[in-house]
Amino acid sequence: MVIENAEVFGLAQLHQLRGRVGRSTHRSWCALIAGPSATEEARRRLSMLETTSDGFVIAEKDLEARGPGDLLGTRQSGLPPLRVADPVRDLAQLAQARGQVLAMRAEGKRLESDLFGYP
Repeated sequence: MVIENAEVFGLAQLHQLRGRVGRSTHRSWCALIAGPSATEEARRRLSMLETTSDGFVIAEKDLEARGPGDLLGTRQSGLPPLRVADPVRDLAQLAQARGQVLAMRAEGKRLESDLFGYP
């Protein structure tokens, strides 16, 4: 498989595309070709795919580089205007908070917050 102008795709997309080849006993290749206007940052992102085939690592690096975009909007990259946390920088803390909330719910406790306008 040859993917031209690979820099316009996200790392997760490229990982999915390269997973479409090589599903048999025959050896396969996926060539990612950066376009002439690809920035150094884009080339660094693409080099990540040379070092790992772990989809979770690739998705995390893609999130760090491009941001999550709008979950309910049309923007496909960039950081959303969160008032509480940065989803990339604070990922570990968000996971910890999620665990605490799940534990509270399992104990039958109710979560209350003025932040979202409901008790």
